Amino acid sequence: YEHPTHAAERGLTVATTRKTTSATGGSVGRVGRLVYGFLRSVPTWVLWLLVLIWTVPTGSLFLNSFRTRDAQRRSGWWASIGEGGWTLDNYIDVLSSSRQTGGLATAVVNSFAIAIPATVIPIAIAAMAAYAFAWIPFKGREWLFVLTVSLLALPNQVALLPLLQLFAGGVHWTVPGSSTVVTLFPDLSLAGSAAAVWLTHTSFALPFAIFLLHNYIASLPAELFEAARIDGADHFTIFWRLVVPLSVPALAAFTIFQFLWTWNDYLVALTMLGANGSAYPATIKIASMAGEFGRLEHLLSAGAFVQAGVPLLVFFALQRFFVRGLLTGSV
Repeated sequence: YEHPTHAAERGLTVATTRKTTSATGGSVGRVGRLVYGFLRSVPTWVLWLLVLIWTVPTGSLFLNSFRTRDAQRRSGWWASIGEGGWTLDNYIDVLSSSRQTGGLATAVVNSFAIAIPATVIPIAIAAMAAYAFAWIPFKGREWLFVLTVSLLALPNQVALLPLLQLFAGGVHWTVPGSSTVVTLFPDLSLAGSAAAVWLTHTSFALPFAIFLLHNYIASLPAELFEAARIDGADHFTIFWRLVVPLSVPALAAFTIFQFLWTWNDYLVALTMLGANGSAYPATIKIASMAGEFGRLEHLLSAGAFVQAGVPLLVFFALQRFFVRGLLTGSV
């Protein structure tokens, strides 16, 4: 039983609260609709103008890469349009084997030696792990998946030195109260090699790759897997014949992200390679290309475009796989 006065007061309070919430929500909704309508009304040419303005710094760097050192110091990049006299000497010097003028060609090969394994290995492992987490029931699956995804919260910089110690001397544990030493991980003498770099990238990429691919693979229709099992397909056949073709969009997306990350990496390569200059990738080589007192700073623009050309080719080459993968998944 509730007194009529109390009931009336409670009803008035609820009505006032609902009115206030409705008014607040209505105001927010109106503002959102106004902003959305304004953005939709922006002409397309304005967006293309913003894109053009955004690419001006890149275009200026590209023009300077064809100018001599004296021309770069004498005038701005806009003067190169009318003065002419462009040259390929900067690119020739950058790609030459001379220690003073560049030697970027060898560094680009080193970048491929790091980026390709660091992209292929995580994709292969993560795709199989994501399929297992999504469609193979086993004990402790949920806890193992949560543990794997929680590694995303671990900063990569924190793990660099422990990994370097792992690659340089292995992991050994001395039993308390005795002189017995147990080898937990052998010394593989990987420090200073390209293998240490792409193994580090692989370990850093696996948690995100598993998380990304698991969300996509888990959304595939269960009827496909049931039909495959009825036809006698095992897990490997299901994974290779069904999961991989239907997961091309997610695989292509992660391929682009991982390749760009490993190709443009500087910190991991410098930490793991140390003083082994013969294995330096393009990023480290470009950082030291200016030479002493900046004598060769005019080569930096050419070196930057040599290093940036490969990611651009990879990105545009994989666009068709996005479309093909989406069409395959829809059928």
